[in-house]
Amino acid sequence: MAENPQTLRLYNTLTRSKEVFSPIDPANVRMYVCGPTVYDYAHIGNARPAIVFDVLYRLLRHVYGADHVTYVRNITDVDDKINARALRDYGADIAAGRLGLNEAIRKVTEPTYEQYQKDVTALGCLPPDQQPRATEFVLPRADGKADMVSLIQSLINRGHAYAAAGEILFDTTSMAEYGRLSRRNLDEQQAGARVAVDAHKKNPADFVLWKESSADEPGWDGVFRIGGQPITIHGRPGWHIECSAMSAAYLGEVFDIHGGGLDLIFPHHENEIAQSRCAHGTAVMANVWMHNGFLQVEGKKMSKSDGNFVTIHELLETDKFGGRKWPGDVLRLAMLMTHYREPIDFSVRRLEEADATLTDWAKRTDGVSATRPSPAFLEALTDDLSSAAIVAELHALRKSDPAALKAGAELMGVNLESHRTRSLTHRYEGPQAHKAISEEAIGDKVSNRLALIREKNWAAADSIRDELLAQGIQLKDGKDPATGERITTWEVKR
Repeated sequence: MAENPQTLRLYNTLTRSKEVFSPIDPANVRMYVCGPTVYDYAHIGNARPAIVFDVLYRLLRHVYGADHVTYVRNITDVDDKINARALRDYGADIAAGRLGLNEAIRKVTEPTYEQYQKDVTALGCLPPDQQPRATEFVLPRADGKADMVSLIQSLINRGHAYAAAGEILFDTTSMAEYGRLSRRNLDEQQAGARVAVDAHKKNPADFVLWKESSADEPGWDGVFRIGGQPITIHGRPGWHIECSAMSAAYLGEVFDIHGGGLDLIFPHHENEIAQSRCAHGTAVMANVWMHNGFLQVEGKKMSKSDGNFVTIHELLETDKFGGRKWPGDVLRLAMLMTHYREPIDFSVRRLEEADATLTDWAKRTDGVSATRPSPAFLEALTDDLSSAAIVAELHALRKSDPAALKAGAELMGVNLESHRTRSLTHRYEGPQAHKAISEEAIGDKVSNRLALIREKNWAAADSIRDELLAQGIQLKDGKDPATGERITTWEVKR
């Protein structure tokens, strides 16, 4: 652990204010972030929390030491659509006892789980210390770690849950501070808006902890003691209880930071807090709640019907967005150019700007060994991950201290050396297909062309551009985001 840790200030959604972060135990700083539902490939909106909280994870490791931070990001594989797919593909094996439900779900979700790991790794994200799967925490465990059924039983015992119509529900009126995170008053809540309304509920806001499965639906045998008698309900857990179980299993009943997207504040995080606090009898679940802002694509809410729905995999491996593939470090910087709490418009123009910026930074730091991030950079990063100030400081370091620029980029999870290498090792198609073009030759031609442009010798500059294009190399002119100077990048024309 660092002897003199830097002051870290974080915006806490619970208090609606920026606060000095003080961990419960500086020797073990604990953070939980809601991860993906592995029903399908992750979309670009899923990339934002992965990147944002990876930066925070890196910063916490920098401040407190890599061995003194525990980061848990869950995998949601308890989902009705996933269960239905498991039943469709492996129903006969489940019925015959050849395959357990958890095993069937694992077979269904393994491809999307593996793809998610590849996607976020390409985005420069470090693996969390733990990535628990929800299916592994439904029933009581041999190792004694927290599980969903036991948490629900605790809520029943403490008078916070009741059984009705084959379900076990949380009684929201049993918790005086319910609604504190989202600032919703139970007396003012109306039916609807992501709250299922059923006649068997005591209150419209009550939510499901466990729901019964029909005879032809897969589920788990949850044993609960209600009214002094044990009963078995073949069913599955509600959405919210999984995170209460998995966070408690690895981080304890109270931990430091809980993160996720803004859309999770209500009902998911509100209900997590209610379950955890009431099951454990604690004053809080996590001390700091952090939420990243919404993401739009080309100025519109992302949706398949509007044709602007795009997955991380498609951005990395296809030309669906902007007619080209986008490297992970470009996607990462494009996300970090906007403060994490602000809405972001994800666009081709933004990616082109991030690409040009990274190309310039990579050129400035070529052959330079990273030293230490600059004090101004660390001040901006520790001030609630202040992205605009961070990027501005890195721009300022381009000429004055490229070693500090490289160190700052590395702390943000951006590998400039990798970007430079990728930019200079393109291959082209043509008469000499797959033969590598000399880095020096391309660099010299680009430099000569820029000099000709400065001299307004347009014909000669166009001649170099056309010569490279005939060899399969397409030049792209742009402006340096900081100085406005012309910069030129290149890519293989396919």
